[in-house]
Amino acid sequence: MSKFLIFLLLVFLTVIGLFAMENKEMVIIKVPFGASYEMPKIGLMLLSLSFGAFFVFIVFFIRDTSNLISKLQLQKKQKKEEKIKDYYAKALRDIMRDKVQEAKEALQEILKEEPEHVDALIRLGDLSMKEEDYKTALKYYKKAYELDPKNIVPLFSLENVMEKMNENELAIKYIEQIINLEPDSPLAHYKMRNILERLEKWEDLISLQKKILKLVPEYKKAEEEKKLVGYTYEYGRVNLESGEIEQAGRVFSSLINNYPEFVPAYLGMTEVILSKEGVKEAIEFLQKSYDNLKSKILLIRLEDLLISIGDPKRLIQFYFKAINEQPDDVELKFLLGRLYYRLEMIDDAIEILSSIDPAICSTPKLHCIKGYLYMRRNQITKAISEFKELCPETQVSTLSYLCRACHSTFEEWVGRCPVCGTWSSFEVDLRGCEILK
Repeated sequence: MSKFLIFLLLVFLTVIGLFAMENKEMVIIKVPFGASYEMPKIGLMLLSLSFGAFFVFIVFFIRDTSNLISKLQLQKKQKKEEKIKDYYAKALRDIMRDKVQEAKEALQEILKEEPEHVDALIRLGDLSMKEEDYKTALKYYKKAYELDPKNIVPLFSLENVMEKMNENELAIKYIEQIINLEPDSPLAHYKMRNILERLEKWEDLISLQKKILKLVPEYKKAEEEKKLVGYTYEYGRVNLESGEIEQAGRVFSSLINNYPEFVPAYLGMTEVILSKEGVKEAIEFLQKSYDNLKSKILLIRLEDLLISIGDPKRLIQFYFKAINEQPDDVELKFLLGRLYYRLEMIDDAIEILSSIDPAICSTPKLHCIKGYLYMRRNQITKAISEFKELCPETQVSTLSYLCRACHSTFEEWVGRCPVCGTWSSFEVDLRGCEILK
């Protein structure tokens, strides 16, 4: 290659020599603001060529120097990034092995190399949260957020700290910031919902749940619709308890019209009618509602109201009508037997309860009632055969309830299961027995 360059240089000099032989004339060059000089034409050409070559050399020198500096900086940056990557990988391994202190040290090394490493700050915050050091976690999360205000990860972390510190209002503010950044974030809406549930802000929950319904996929809409119904019921219940009878009535009426299978709304409307119109109208409403829904929960409330006004005869007639319509419903027979027991109608109670086939239903509550009935008739042998342990007489006339969703049992009826949070899932608990199909 060098020989070829030497050859080109000789060719170039030969050409210059030929030009010099043919162009011996002199030219005058005047330097701006200076003296004038006389020189051969070929000399001017060589001078121009030299200046051009020098300029090109300077340009290439600057370019190559700049490239060299950039390359060195890139290599330095790559080494730094590789170092940070190794520290971060080590921190993750230590976190997975539950080596908290080692993970912290690795993350701190990252911050020495790059103090604005957001992921390292978040991880340090997470480790502090694991140790329940909420103040330190808050410091790391806040710094990460300040470095990257549009990153929702530190915002979620800050919201989590606020929840742990029972600062629910501040947690809501952080969630609102997340929703401003990502209006379609289901997780942010779910977190907001959880906090509002704890605060029992049912009216706000209704509005929020309507937004969630628009965000969730089709297969989740039915489940979310149930939550909306539940929040609406809770809003009505709170209005009822606070004396806002008209508003409660509107809420329960709307639920009954739109969700006719939602039993708690009927019980809520019963209380509204009791407050506004009286017992008679409430009883009529419950009778009509039971005829439509066949819900034992409504029947039990009807039983309480009729007994409270001293009209058990009407109640018994209603039970007979219901049993005639559903002769195979053992729950109705059990409830009628329980009513007879409450009314001290011993013979009638024994008769109706004895008509229940033990092969179909054999519940401790049933045997307990029958045992006490036999005792009152002084039939001790039969009573002993019916008795079950842990069934004191004081609890015989009470009922327990079963949540269909989580199968938890309770002594009192409520509109929403306190264990799984499902509304309208309670039924009379006769499942201490094994119902054979």
